[in-house]
Amino acid sequence: MHKNWPQMAGELTGAVRELRGGAPDVMKGFSAIAQAALKANALDTKTKELIALAIGVATRCDGCIAFHAEAAVKLGASREEVLETMGMAVYMGAGPSVMYAAQALEAFDQFEAKRAEM
Repeated sequence: MHKNWPQMAGELTGAVRELRGGAPDVMKGFSAIAQAALKANALDTKTKELIALAIGVATRCDGCIAFHAEAAVKLGASREEVLETMGMAVYMGAGPSVMYAAQALEAFDQFEAKRAEM
């Protein structure tokens, strides 16, 4: 295992909570953007989370990978859907995205295993 993604998500949740308390207006705005962006319209929410996961890979954002891999699991994404999404991330982000795509797949697998234990 390269990283413990569920642990990372848990630790970042506390840090984001601190940020929310220290910059409440900014974080309310960010939350409103997130809710609006994730609302199912022409694309369903699962597809939007997969897009967010690919963007997390392409921008090399570990925290984004953790949160969006977890959300993809919760929304019922399959491993095959994640793999196809990682193919798009690699296509758009080249070599460095290959390394992050491998990590995003690992994160998805860890959250899926955690859900199976419940």
